[in-house]
Amino acid sequence: MKNLLYTIKVKTPKEEIIKQLREHPEIKFVSLVGIDLAGNDTDEKIPVRLFIKDLDEFYAGTAVQTDGSSVVLPGIATLNNAKVDMPVDPNVNWFVDYNFEYFDDETNKPVGTLRIPSFLIHEGKRVSGTDISDISFTSATELEFWVKTPLEEAAIKEMSASQVLQEQYWERTHGAVRCALEKCVIALDEYGLQVEMGHKEVGGLKAQIDESGRLTHVCEQLEIDWRFADAVQAADNEMFVRTIVKEIFRAEGLEVSFKAKPMIGLAGNGEHTHIGLAAVTSDGKIHNLFAAKNPYEDFMNVVGYGSIMGLLKNYEVINPFVSATNDSLNRLKPGFEAPVCIVTSLGHTPKIPSRNRTILAGLIRDLKNPMATRFELRACNPYTNTYLVLAAAYSAILDGIRATIDRSAVDLLTELSKKAGQDSIYLEKSRAYRSEEDVFEDYTAEERDNLFGAPPATVWENMEAFEKYPAKVKVITAGGALRPQIIKSFREGALLRWKTEIIARILPEMRDIVRSAQLIESPYRTDQDSYNWNKLKAAREFLAKDSIDKKSLFTRLTNALNSGDFATASKLQVEMYDKIEELKQLYDEYVKNNI
Repeated sequence: MKNLLYTIKVKTPKEEIIKQLREHPEIKFVSLVGIDLAGNDTDEKIPVRLFIKDLDEFYAGTAVQTDGSSVVLPGIATLNNAKVDMPVDPNVNWFVDYNFEYFDDETNKPVGTLRIPSFLIHEGKRVSGTDISDISFTSATELEFWVKTPLEEAAIKEMSASQVLQEQYWERTHGAVRCALEKCVIALDEYGLQVEMGHKEVGGLKAQIDESGRLTHVCEQLEIDWRFADAVQAADNEMFVRTIVKEIFRAEGLEVSFKAKPMIGLAGNGEHTHIGLAAVTSDGKIHNLFAAKNPYEDFMNVVGYGSIMGLLKNYEVINPFVSATNDSLNRLKPGFEAPVCIVTSLGHTPKIPSRNRTILAGLIRDLKNPMATRFELRACNPYTNTYLVLAAAYSAILDGIRATIDRSAVDLLTELSKKAGQDSIYLEKSRAYRSEEDVFEDYTAEERDNLFGAPPATVWENMEAFEKYPAKVKVITAGGALRPQIIKSFREGALLRWKTEIIARILPEMRDIVRSAQLIESPYRTDQDSYNWNKLKAAREFLAKDSIDKKSLFTRLTNALNSGDFATASKLQVEMYDKIEELKQLYDEYVKNNI
């Protein structure tokens, strides 16, 4: 809609903020948006009149506090020390969230809430946020999401076949999905995000048309991309885009899922995070710090090589921030273009930029546009806490730059391209770090693990990296963007959610799968049916049936979690997933032989 205020720009003077709010009386509320360690954002309704009246207090952080027990800050904000202040951040854009289902009677405009990114301050220390000076940390994220008709059951097998046949990727959208996607692109442009593209992704199913001509059985995967920004603004933008997308699609009668792996067996939702670094000189010009002077002869310059080396060498302690949930690790499986190995790809030659979609962090280049040179971290998902990932990633990048800045680009390319077991100055001798091959097809699982390191299978394994690699933890905390206290709190919160989700959600789902594998009564029963059922019956009992002397896998997993034996619980979780897949296969064979 015209004549709406969509953003208040970076560093707008206080007097101008008040003027703009008074010129737009449809903006009734202010909401301070603080991001906790789980990536949750706060939301409240503060009358604009109070914000204008106490503007200085909002900047100082004394106007609004929150109880630390209501946000995820374990070990930081405790029950007997729970006060968390929330000063606003004037160094990023502020967005107005309009409620198009509630119009102001006087202005006949939708009621708006000014959402202001804010810091969470406990005992005078920031939980989130960084300062940027003459070095620009540029970043952007790509948002993938599934859209479906409410209460619709997904036809997994049909969509899996469609995915293999590549029938959906960049297909034309239709009906409500098209309307919602187009409205999102237009709305996000109104907010100044400079949307670059909205399109169909690899997953989906052709919708059906009912008697009234409306599309039903909608289940499609989409992606929206927008322009890069500095690191903190990029993370803010991502949070706001998720809100806008969900609301617009809901208004069209569609559900949106940003889960990393909403449907097992189908492509998950990634959020590839692009990482750049630039210098601003006294003449105001911006210079890409990764780009080679001659892109036809070199992939990058020394800073670029040092950056990717720092990122890869220290990734074990960045990965916990990237993948902190069961859902996120479900997505990172071979065969779905989701990275499982700590490895990069630069391209076969500098003259021909390439995109290897099987690696963790790839080099993105445009020979005619050096400003486009950046790294794409492919493991992130829409619920990754981008603030923490960028803080950790840039800290690791700076470590790599410091350690290699005095060496030549040729020397660094040689080290980055070394084979496992070859001597190196900065990178670890036992590992390889570069591959231009298909990591999934050209290596066995054992070869991948030996060359690039075994990926964590559970949240517990991922969080253990903080204990296993103390030197790397020092790297990501050296610059002050992350503190050991924040890492400890993040780990504690992630493990609590991991334990709770397994007990309260995953195990009940697994029990339902076991219970659904029922005996089929048939007059055409053969010895093959009896054999299949006996194997199936044994698998069901191993997973879910207790006796006095022997406990089922489900019970042993529950007991391990409740007793705090997370190492055992982690192993049992991996075993449970393997046994469930075995059960599904056995039941499929059993059903197919029945007529």
